[in-house]
Amino acid sequence: DRRNLPEPVGYYEAAGLVFRERKGKWRTTRCEFHGGSDSMRINTDSGAFACMACGASGGDVLAYEMQATGAEFIDAAKALGCWVDDGQPAVQHKPTPLSPRAALQAIAFEVTLVAIEASRIASGIVPSEADKARVLAASNRITRIMEVFA
Repeated sequence: DRRNLPEPVGYYEAAGLVFRERKGKWRTTRCEFHGGSDSMRINTDSGAFACMACGASGGDVLAYEMQATGAEFIDAAKALGCWVDDGQPAVQHKPTPLSPRAALQAIAFEVTLVAIEASRIASGIVPSEADKARVLAASNRITRIMEVFA
């Protein structure tokens, strides 16, 4: 229940961030995601954040908690005290070899590789046997990930 999220200013200050401004809806602080330069802007009403240097961003303190700690949604919500158990039994999922986030990152990498090769072919460059094998490997990897999460 997002209504139970911590108040944004208190959350970020408890996380060790110091705001340059003491007033205003958007405040500036250091960005912990890329080494600490004063480039992170935080909305004190919603908790949204955006780093002007590295592009880290999110819509509230829950998104920040997930990115800062690497926690999945439920674990981050529990850590912030906003997870509400609805009394329903938890649905048992079979364990996956990758977290959803890692799976999306792997798919994004493979899709980028395929897109580059498609662009090369469109430019008239004939793929080598190694290029063909790598594109097939990318396709197989995407298919295996899809089968795990389908």
